[in-house]
Amino acid sequence: MPSPYGLEPFDNCLTCRWKSDQFFCSLEEKSLDHFDSITFTTVYPAGSILFQEGQSPRGVFMICHGKAKLTTTSANGRTLITRVAEEGEVLGMSSVLSGSPHKSTAETLEPAQVNFIRKEDFLKFLQDNTEACFAAAQQLASECESSDDHVRSLGLSQSAAEKLAHLILTWVVEQGTETGEGWRLKMMMTHQEISQMIGTSRETVTRLLGEFKEKKILSVKGSTLMVHRRDELEALVLL
Repeated sequence: MPSPYGLEPFDNCLTCRWKSDQFFCSLEEKSLDHFDSITFTTVYPAGSILFQEGQSPRGVFMICHGKAKLTTTSANGRTLITRVAEEGEVLGMSSVLSGSPHKSTAETLEPAQVNFIRKEDFLKFLQDNTEACFAAAQQLASECESSDDHVRSLGLSQSAAEKLAHLILTWVVEQGTETGEGWRLKMMMTHQEISQMIGTSRETVTRLLGEFKEKKILSVKGSTLMVHRRDELEALVLL
């Protein structure tokens, strides 16, 4: 039965139509069945907080469908989006493994199905399952590489235009679909959220997107972004 948020929930990992080919979704049937037995499935609306920075971890949250942003906030209230989690990722895992408070806040970007696994159940699952440990290691390694790339972009880019171009090119590689008009992708983030991704102001993002549109580099219609001249974005990225 569809949820109020327009999603038809799947509460069985073995038959889930959203199952990806990476991390915990890719476990063998026996392991996946065990994983499924310790999960609690919930469908959240966009803007739902899964956990907050500084909060002690209660467990982990697996994004079955949808996306979530992870943010960190400075003492003066400035917010930086550290990354956007995709389907198949387990959030809060590093805090559960280390026992330390969450270093970021996780918030859904769109209606999302999320599986929650209690801390004790998740740790025992890893202790009893070598395959699951490898899946956890793969995801943590992927997170480290993503963080390195983000820090490199923020720290070494020479201008806001270069940072924005780098972000859009990352989206193209990760989710873009090539068409006769260029690369099409779904842009779920507001100008404010994009500014929090690249460490600049909302006004700067709006101005730069306007300039990219005027130069016919890209176009935006609703939540669809079309990159028409990928080579010109690549020329902006000096890293």
